[in-house]
Amino acid sequence: MCPEASEHEQVTLPDAFAPHREVPWGALAPVMRTPGITDVVVNGPSEVWCDRGLGLERADAHFPSAQAVRELAVRLASLGGRRLDDASPLVDARLPDGSRLHAVLPPIAEDCASISLRTVRTGALTLSDLVAGGMLAPGLVEVVEALVRSRASILISGATGAGKTTLLASLLSVADPAERIVVIEEAGEVMPQHPHVVRLVERRANVDGAGQVSLAQLVREALRMRPDRVVLGECRGAEIKEVLAAFNTGHRGGMSTVHANSVADVPARLAALGALAAMPAPAVTMFSAAAFDVVMHVERGARGRRIAGLGVLEVSDGALVARPAVDIDQAGRMVRGVAWPHLERMLAAGGLDDGARAA
Repeated sequence: MCPEASEHEQVTLPDAFAPHREVPWGALAPVMRTPGITDVVVNGPSEVWCDRGLGLERADAHFPSAQAVRELAVRLASLGGRRLDDASPLVDARLPDGSRLHAVLPPIAEDCASISLRTVRTGALTLSDLVAGGMLAPGLVEVVEALVRSRASILISGATGAGKTTLLASLLSVADPAERIVVIEEAGEVMPQHPHVVRLVERRANVDGAGQVSLAQLVREALRMRPDRVVLGECRGAEIKEVLAAFNTGHRGGMSTVHANSVADVPARLAALGALAAMPAPAVTMFSAAAFDVVMHVERGARGRRIAGLGVLEVSDGALVARPAVDIDQAGRMVRGVAWPHLERMLAAGGLDDGARAA
């Protein structure tokens, strides 16, 4: 359980989530400074929940009334430079400390404003940290290092909150320090420990409908910035067209994340995104198979977040399919799949010797 709350306390977040500026969290202050917190949600004055990696648990935080919840939501939205009122009852904003805010006011949210907060880690975890936390099986450390060294293009799949962004930042931290990495995001969440990172963040249209700079436009601009790696924090819309084009024009080592339930479901997800970009299905199939060398799937279970398996995208009878290369069981053991020989060739390019690959 998270600690008792005080109504107007101002807080500095813990070291792992050190802020750019302090945020007046009000009743949520003690919850937001609890070590390991990744998400905080407010459903009502006495309905506050937090997530420390093992799922939602009730937090010891309370608001005096539904009006107090609304006032906090409006205040946080204002800090993020966004409007939240009866005329504009939904908001998605980035707060000064880097946290993500989503809020909904009544009557869209019944009875009380709904607040969803996601903290942003300002420093990437090392691969050793991921092993210690149970996310990365020890036998996979040399495998993922070799994939990064070989400049394999990696697509990280998983559900919301499964750890896709955490893994992405850790992989980028392994990249050669001499490489120039251009990271494109909806909000600045990917924080690799790397000396040469250029960050591009999309800009939404203002209240007059002007000034928008989309993810798709930023991907195109990134290609003119002499990148060694182009990285899209999350592919969730028509920007898939630009990503596939970029990864098919010699820009090796790119990475992105995508929402999917399993490695096997990634082809269907890519097809759906391609449809949003008005791409013919055969084009999505061919471009995807050529663009991404490896799919890494992460999931969150009763024991926390973990890499559940690696796969390879291939074309079979004109359809895009994901073949399992490595599955990781609940004990952390690696089980080779039918696409292991394909993955093994990439590992050799990354300098992983036969003895290590046999482990």
